[in-house]
Amino acid sequence: MSNTVVEALILDLLEWVATGERSYEEVMDAWRTSCPRLPVWEDANDRGLVMKEEVNGRCVVKITSSGLTLLEQRKLLRGVKHGAATVTAALEGHWTSARPEE
Repeated sequence: MSNTVVEALILDLLEWVATGERSYEEVMDAWRTSCPRLPVWEDANDRGLVMKEEVNGRCVVKITSSGLTLLEQRKLLRGVKHGAATVTAALEGHWTSARPEE
């Protein structure tokens, strides 16, 4: 599998985690794989794009500021390439979109 496939999947993971609080178990059920060619969770974790945190006695996965920055850069680049709405991420994990001026 190419690095571009893994990179695209990492961006999918970041978008998914950024939309709301996810338990570690939920993330592992959805993203852990035994395929050595698809190390999506492992790569995102190793690169510091996601983090585990203890919240009210349970382990949750959150996107880091580095993950948000990467996601924002890719979204902005995609928006420029395709003329789509520009998407920005606030550090709190809330998403807003705005159409560019026409």
